[in-house]
Amino acid sequence: MSRIGRKPIGIPSGVTVELKGSVVHVKGSKGELTYTLLPKVALEISDKEIVVKRDGDTDELRARHGLTRNLIANMVTGVSTGYEKKLEIIGVGYKAQPKGKILNLALGFSHPIDFPVPDGIEILQDEKNKAILTIKGIDKQLVGQVAANIRILRPPEPYKGKGIRYTDEHVRRKPGKAAAAKAA
Repeated sequence: MSRIGRKPIGIPSGVTVELKGSVVHVKGSKGELTYTLLPKVALEISDKEIVVKRDGDTDELRARHGLTRNLIANMVTGVSTGYEKKLEIIGVGYKAQPKGKILNLALGFSHPIDFPVPDGIEILQDEKNKAILTIKGIDKQLVGQVAANIRILRPPEPYKGKGIRYTDEHVRRKPGKAAAAKAA
């Protein structure tokens, strides 16, 4: 059996999980998510936990087993506590201003960039340090994708480190021309 797939998923208080046909509905205090089960994968839902089962033992079914278990566990975590990613904007004149469903970014280009914020995502700016953006939501995949799409607008460069990076990301710095000329 799949090591990940056979682990039961605990259901925290305040979260309800329903199975209608092959569609799983997960409701919690933060919102509601749905997922359609893959073929030959089934769920057993009790009061406090969910167990994912599969019909067979092929490589593809083992992979689906673990994938389904992790996706449903992410849904349960998302509707109960939510997910967040933090981005840091580094550079002179680089700034961001969230305005409703638009994130206005000044990243050193000749024009500002208006980034549309998708439904289900909230972008907050830190009060003390305006260069830190927090992206929040209940869908783990969507939160990560939005953070990656914002980061790719101006990825960190290796010489001065300017750009947008995750707060826990380490950017390897290169020595410039002057350091290379000294070594020669």
